[in-house]
Amino acid sequence: MLRGIASRKVPLAEADPWLEHLTSCSPCYRDFSQFREENQRRRTRTLLAIAASILIVACIGGWALVHKRNETLLAKTAVLDLSDRSVSRGAEPSPGERPLEVSRSATHLNIYLPLGSAEGPYDVRIVTLSGESLAATSGAAKLNDRATSLQVTLRLASLRPGKYLLQIRRPESEWISYSLVLR
Repeated sequence: MLRGIASRKVPLAEADPWLEHLTSCSPCYRDFSQFREENQRRRTRTLLAIAASILIVACIGGWALVHKRNETLLAKTAVLDLSDRSVSRGAEPSPGERPLEVSRSATHLNIYLPLGSAEGPYDVRIVTLSGESLAATSGAAKLNDRATSLQVTLRLASLRPGKYLLQIRRPESEWISYSLVLR
């Protein structure tokens, strides 16, 4: 009965006949106090376990959301390294160089320009092999760790898979062409 009263499982109406004895009998009150402390510790441990479980689930959920967002962003970013490519002027790309490959789902292009390229504004466009411009944008190139990189946003999803030319130029200069394959 003491254990039931201490754990609040026994209603006060049933415990009422025992309460007078409980307040006057030291051994019973001592046992009641021990039972109550045990129940309090058990409740505290249970609440801490629940709180820890909620925290772990929230952390895993947050990590999953951030990871998924980063994967999505990375999947939509294409890196084009032109640093070791030769510079050809005009509409014709350098012969013998492998074409750049980009997924049509990419919306951000991170372009590493050829060695010696200057910082500043650049125009970027994608044209058909016959020279028809299909997508164009501009951005500012920055020098980072001895490499000049240009980051631009360009929607490629509306273009058909196939062979194209990626053209880059500084304003008021000639276009430099690179073979490009959209997948």
